[in-house]
Amino acid sequence: MIVRAGLIKKQPGWSDEDFRRHWRGHHGALAAQLPGLRRYEQNPVVDSLQRGFSYPRGPDQLDGFSMLWFDSEAAMREAMRTEAGQALIADEKRFIADLRIVTIHQLEVIPPEAGRPLLKRMSLLRRRDDVSPEEFQREWRQEHAHLVKRVAGVRGYRQNLIVGREAPKGHPVEREAWPIDGIVELWFDDTDSLDRAFASPKGQTLMAHAREFIAEITTFLVERHVVVG
Repeated sequence: MIVRAGLIKKQPGWSDEDFRRHWRGHHGALAAQLPGLRRYEQNPVVDSLQRGFSYPRGPDQLDGFSMLWFDSEAAMREAMRTEAGQALIADEKRFIADLRIVTIHQLEVIPPEAGRPLLKRMSLLRRRDDVSPEEFQREWRQEHAHLVKRVAGVRGYRQNLIVGREAPKGHPVEREAWPIDGIVELWFDDTDSLDRAFASPKGQTLMAHAREFIAEITTFLVERHVVVG
């Protein structure tokens, strides 16, 4: 399974409410027509504060994250070439000013709890310049995942390792042109439990380890909507 994630900035003439309404309604219905689409989540940004910890932040200002699951990268690209895919692309130009795409390999470390509302935070990661891609992946996938599991109050945790970049969409670029290495998805009960988790001794240990391999963490609170799946 491959995941295609979009980092979205809305057209300047659109209000937050109109942007979210169009994205969830009209655009969501178009995306649901894509052949081979296994799952589709929309994550409009509701807060861009650096909550829970003090950490260097990147320059990105975003209005939302889209996430689409396909069986393979070939299936994903074939879907975008279809009539449904072309209709989706045409609609993007109506309400999206800037759309960059990452292809990711996803690891669900802690499945998010189902059946009740949760607070979701998404974060962009940039590795340290003195850390190789292999070291970043090893530290994140192994030791960091283990440390997150020990933090009380974490209700879900996904790691999304970036393996491809398009900036803008349709124009592949190397990491040097867009230095982003991972996307984190974390779930909590609320902002108070988020703050308590990172302030706890195990949360402090987690962030001490982060500083060994991560240069920037850029956080966003989002409102998750499952459109397909």
